[in-house]
Amino acid sequence: MITGIYVQYYFVCHRKLWLFSKNIQMEDGHERVEAGKLLHERAYKNADEKELQLDQIKIDAIDGEYVREIKVSSKMTEADRWQLLFYLYELKKRGFKKKGLISYTNERKTEEVILTEANERKLDRIIANIQRIIHQPRPEKVIESPYCKKCAYFDFCYVGESGEDE
Repeated sequence: MITGIYVQYYFVCHRKLWLFSKNIQMEDGHERVEAGKLLHERAYKNADEKELQLDQIKIDAIDGEYVREIKVSSKMTEADRWQLLFYLYELKKRGFKKKGLISYTNERKTEEVILTEANERKLDRIIANIQRIIHQPRPEKVIESPYCKKCAYFDFCYVGESGEDE
């Protein structure tokens, strides 16, 4: 079952997506992940609904016509945007039409996200690609992106990794 975090990881790192899909989860106790959890606990005190779970959708908050997501920073804006679009898409399939808002606390800015038919078509392709990635027999190669050094999977990916085919 595809989840919002799968969509997030699809845009960040296909290797991380594959590892996470195999229950190789390195996030527990990771400094950046814990900071995000603390932020979520403190956010949206006045929201209509907070921390909602509907199948694979775990929504931070619903406030009127908006599904809200909170992020520490906008360093992964594209991944954040598509994660929220995935939630809006899944809600729409269940008969709930909402808009989205992503709040970036470090920058004190908020971005509105609207689900369009073009986004829906792209999400269909993204979901198909995610299915392909998570059903591969092996993870993708290390990508060496700027995100790697702060990633919870850093040690897993770089211990003993030569970067060459085996």
